[in-house]
Amino acid sequence: MTTVNAWQQHAEAVDRLRASYAAIPAGAPVRLAKQTSNLFRPRATTTGPGLDVSGLTGVIAVDPVARTADVQGMCTYEDLVDATLPHGLTPYVVPQLRTITLGGAVTGLGIESTSFRNGLPHESVLEMDVFTGAGEVVTARPGDELFDAFPNSYGSLGYATRLRIELEPVPSYVALRHVRFDDAAALAAAVEDIVATREHDGVRVDGLDGVAFSPDELYLTLATWQEEPGPTSDYTGQDVFYRSIQQRETDLLTTYDYLWRWDTDWFWCSGAFGAQHPVVRRVWPRRWRRSDVYHRLVALERRYGVVDRLDRRAGRPQRERVIQDVEVPVGRLADFLSWFDEAVGMRPVWLCPLVAKRDWSTYPLEAGATYVNAGFWGTVHVGPEAPEGPLNRAIEEEVHELGGHKSLYSEAFYDRETFDRLYAGEHLATIKSTYDPDNRLTSLYDKVVRRR
Repeated sequence: MTTVNAWQQHAEAVDRLRASYAAIPAGAPVRLAKQTSNLFRPRATTTGPGLDVSGLTGVIAVDPVARTADVQGMCTYEDLVDATLPHGLTPYVVPQLRTITLGGAVTGLGIESTSFRNGLPHESVLEMDVFTGAGEVVTARPGDELFDAFPNSYGSLGYATRLRIELEPVPSYVALRHVRFDDAAALAAAVEDIVATREHDGVRVDGLDGVAFSPDELYLTLATWQEEPGPTSDYTGQDVFYRSIQQRETDLLTTYDYLWRWDTDWFWCSGAFGAQHPVVRRVWPRRWRRSDVYHRLVALERRYGVVDRLDRRAGRPQRERVIQDVEVPVGRLADFLSWFDEAVGMRPVWLCPLVAKRDWSTYPLEAGATYVNAGFWGTVHVGPEAPEGPLNRAIEEEVHELGGHKSLYSEAFYDRETFDRLYAGEHLATIKSTYDPDNRLTSLYDKVVRRR
């Protein structure tokens, strides 16, 4: 489904993007003129014009026969799903937060419960147009050096303006089974079996993730697509999804609600704002129960340092933000969680298995191997050394000691040599020199470690 008008509007938006690039003084860094972000690392304060991507936020076309969609790079998954779901289709992987953009998920990596069978979002991209640091639009496809280096480049090679992605059929409902495990090793063994067989106890598994509440209370949530209707749960109201995992063995959600089951409460992080308290929840507008609202509240708190001031008044040690997602081989998951409990002591931990379909130069997961993403988001009282990130540094060391990898959407503390070794820095620099010869775009290391 498409119209000539949609493609014309896209062309006009790209022209405005080019014009905004031309307005940036020669030698000045090129950045997006964008106020919102799903990143969790401090960003350099910039002045002056940026790239105008305001017209690149929509879905250009959906082809329900070919099961593809042409999507602009700044389109959120919320808007993308709204365009595809009426056709009974969704992207192969839909990251768990509504306002993550397709371009952001591809250049910054995304993950969700279908990643154990569908890999990562960039692995279902058929082609994309990239606006490079040289001010050119380059169409790249799998096998091209720019395409293959784009995942995990975080805008250091350019910005996707259009992506053609594959879609998969989905029914109207998702049946859930919450299976409890008493230790991480047993859960990891179950993950390996489900990845190999795509079923559990004889029932097909279409989506797979989990939560570790404590060392002896862990759950896998097994999702099975189905058309059969039935009474469904609603976790956008008084009930909180992650609590339901401990309270019931089975559940049924509409497909739409399943896709955004984590967004209403930002997993469990809305509790930091009191939004899970029954009284507060009744008066907190439903339209504000969204991850992007909580993200803005966090940004305001960081700007004014309210929590730090309260801690100082109460005589509590300074906090370190520990907001990370890491991937560890499934066979080392129990080792990581045991170490994490002793060294960091933060729970719950989100668990999401994934299997990359092929090798990718800038995020070297072993193709075909099973990893488990462990996500943990909060603060820990550590004392005056908090600004140096002692726990985050320790996590980096432990993850790579176990043969895993760390996502770069949050704070990172690697030295340059280690970073280049882990994330193919020399290879990335070579490709960057081709598509950004005047170094207009900030390098990956400068973005994620130096915070420039």
